[in-house]
Amino acid sequence: MRLIIVNIYLLSSLLLVTLLTACNGNSFNETDYPVNSIVQLDDTQNINQGIDLLLHYPTDSVSNISWQQTAGEPVTILAKTSKVISFTPTVAGDYSFTVRFTLNNDIQQTLAKSITVNESYHKVTNRLSHAALAENKVSFRSELHETIDVNTLVWQQTSGPSVSLTTENTDGELAIFFDAPNVSSDTIIAFSVTATDVDNTSTYSDQVAVLIEPAASIGSNAYFSDRKASVFPYNSNSPYADNLVSCVYSNTLSSSCTLAKTPLLAEEVKSSSSAPSIENIMDRVVVSHQWMGDRFKDFLTNNDTNNDIKNLLRATTAIVISYDVRPSFYWAATGAIYLDAENFWLTPQERDTINEAPDFRADFGNDLQFVMPWRYVKDNDYASFSYSKSSRVTRTASEGLFRLTSLMYHELAHANDFFPSNEWYVHNSSQRVLDAAVSTNFESDELAITLPLASQEMRDLGQVSFAGETANQTQKNYLPVDIKGFFSPDRASDFYAYSSLREDYAMLFEELMMQNRFAVIRDVAITNQPIGENITAADYMVTWGQRGRIGDDKLRARVLFSASRVLPEFDSQVAMNLVPAPIEMVEGDSWIDNLTISPSESSLSDLTKRLRSYANPDEFSLTSSKTAGVEPVNNFNRYYQKPLPAH
Repeated sequence: MRLIIVNIYLLSSLLLVTLLTACNGNSFNETDYPVNSIVQLDDTQNINQGIDLLLHYPTDSVSNISWQQTAGEPVTILAKTSKVISFTPTVAGDYSFTVRFTLNNDIQQTLAKSITVNESYHKVTNRLSHAALAENKVSFRSELHETIDVNTLVWQQTSGPSVSLTTENTDGELAIFFDAPNVSSDTIIAFSVTATDVDNTSTYSDQVAVLIEPAASIGSNAYFSDRKASVFPYNSNSPYADNLVSCVYSNTLSSSCTLAKTPLLAEEVKSSSSAPSIENIMDRVVVSHQWMGDRFKDFLTNNDTNNDIKNLLRATTAIVISYDVRPSFYWAATGAIYLDAENFWLTPQERDTINEAPDFRADFGNDLQFVMPWRYVKDNDYASFSYSKSSRVTRTASEGLFRLTSLMYHELAHANDFFPSNEWYVHNSSQRVLDAAVSTNFESDELAITLPLASQEMRDLGQVSFAGETANQTQKNYLPVDIKGFFSPDRASDFYAYSSLREDYAMLFEELMMQNRFAVIRDVAITNQPIGENITAADYMVTWGQRGRIGDDKLRARVLFSASRVLPEFDSQVAMNLVPAPIEMVEGDSWIDNLTISPSESSLSDLTKRLRSYANPDEFSLTSSKTAGVEPVNNFNRYYQKPLPAH
């Protein structure tokens, strides 16, 4: 049965004002929420109506939380150690749950809750109630049945300190966002959403809430100046469990930890030529939800058959996967890689736990007259697909494989730039991770010296599109044909290479690995920047573009330079010998029309056939994902270079 998400442009001005101002003014009280108990938001529960249970102990500290279902149709609980669980029942009946926890006086407590779900089908569902620290970013989404009149939808805050809402029209859908306020004790902020059928016969209402937990103020010298989520070691018995969180994802971190506390993963295989074991790697994983670590472990187990990722991870101290990481990045201040959980979800329930706060760089470069889109393609089709939030789909691991793997190659190239393999064992364990990282001889610096990029215009434009600098009038006047004159004669593989020397180095390695391991080839183009609503890939007209640009003679030496240093175990020279010359895009055709420019299988060169055979493409079928949408045209924001701290 089709479900839809409210479109911000379908709301009337009055309702939009109601949505955005409902929470202004005085705080709401919480007198209706009993303390020292399990709070159930909705008194009556129906099929397809979210069930939200909140452990409400505002006068006491609570730890060692463990939720368990004891009766009813089995449901998935993805936050069993949190104060809040939430799920959407699909079957009527009686459900029961218990929660065990410890109070601050070490007293063990157990509470129970039983719920009856009626046969009626609810047509409004809000997701996802959860717990968050003060100042955390919070997002909620309303899902409506197709028979609901979207113009009747109204959000209303019903409890807690008033918050200022913002909206984001992503993929034609309405989500709301706010920053959790500072609180002195656990505080429930709840919203209700009401909407009516198109025939005006029935009105539905559903509640959603966030339980805000107090948090110490963030110091002026903190490495993370914005509030980070509560995370925990994936393996509680990891030998690094006592240091992982405080050293890599904490607002109390104000100085880089020593290599004694968080050594490089390379230390695990110091006396061996083998790759780190999956067990060794998982001992370094930090997550906000257990399922995220499970998915990462599955990825290493099932999809890293060449041990590329395992070997590349030797240059890291930890892996952080959290619902609030966006975008992904590597950071030499901690030596850790930070991964957006959007890359790992398989079920809609898992996806519900991920915060939807938009990337802060989304509007960079919007006042320029050109776009340089990119995509990965395989067999004349998109190698990766995007999924509307309104589609409650379950995807397979293979459907997200190429997007995740290319990201891992890219970010881990950074790690191996700061900590190259020939310097893993020269650092003293008493040295801080940051000091060790910046004391290295950067291979990316050497690349820029021996095989530099030439276009200053592209470097300057890179700071506008990727660092948020304001475009000057000359830059605003550049047309796509001007960009062609700057970019095509130069030796960068992608526009993003001009954002920094480090990114240039990583882009070259990533593209070669994807082409060699999976026969997945990268497209890059120069197009117009369409203006207006309902823009599609057909509106981007190609002035210039190439498929497989790393095969251009101008780039080959640079690609080989990067790959041979990032991953010495990989035979980069053999890989480069397999890379064919790039395919030119058709000028004047659209970005989407240029998707099928590769020759048919019967006309492929022997070299390309060898490459495809080597990559075993049949292992990674994407046929089931064809119902999803293609990747966004201007999707460079998956990459991010986080500035290093000053101390």
